[in-house]
Amino acid sequence: MKQARTGVIRLENRGRLSPVDWEHAALEAIAEQGIGAVAIEPLARRLGVTKGSFYWHFPTREALLKAALQRWERMDEEEFRGVEPIRDPRERLRVLFRRTSREMQSHVVYSALLRALDHASVQPVMSRVSQKRIDFLNVAYRPLGLERSAASYRARLAYAAYAGFPQLSLQLGLPRLSHAVFDGYIDHAISTLIPA
Repeated sequence: MKQARTGVIRLENRGRLSPVDWEHAALEAIAEQGIGAVAIEPLARRLGVTKGSFYWHFPTREALLKAALQRWERMDEEEFRGVEPIRDPRERLRVLFRRTSREMQSHVVYSALLRALDHASVQPVMSRVSQKRIDFLNVAYRPLGLERSAASYRARLAYAAYAGFPQLSLQLGLPRLSHAVFDGYIDHAISTLIPA
């Protein structure tokens, strides 16, 4: 699937759309405009199909939203699992922090979902994702010689730094940092959050 400059998603294979196509389109809409943008007609236009294609795969908008959130949750888990093979615990954390500092659709979706915690489908997903991330960090800090409680505190601090940074630019509208300043910030965060 490729996105055309017009914002309409063009399918590589012009066959019937799959549920995955709709889920990806829903995630793109969430990243751009929040969960309110997950609406059948605009998504059908984005995909270049009729509403009938939607109802072939999903009975309701809420069913699509739940499926898209589950897909995002699985993609998030894969991102974290991608650093598990790195043997050196400090390097594993460095790579994880650098990966999660890049602006990716997943992070923009995360920020949009934080604004929708009052939605019944969003809150449980965000709770699970946050707890899994904190648990992962907690385990990642233990091999650095930190006591259990210190590893837990450091994991929460690191996660709070991750969760807060996108809010500064995406929700509060603070000016974006230049690449050089941002890289310096990430280096400082890494040296602060990973014990020597």
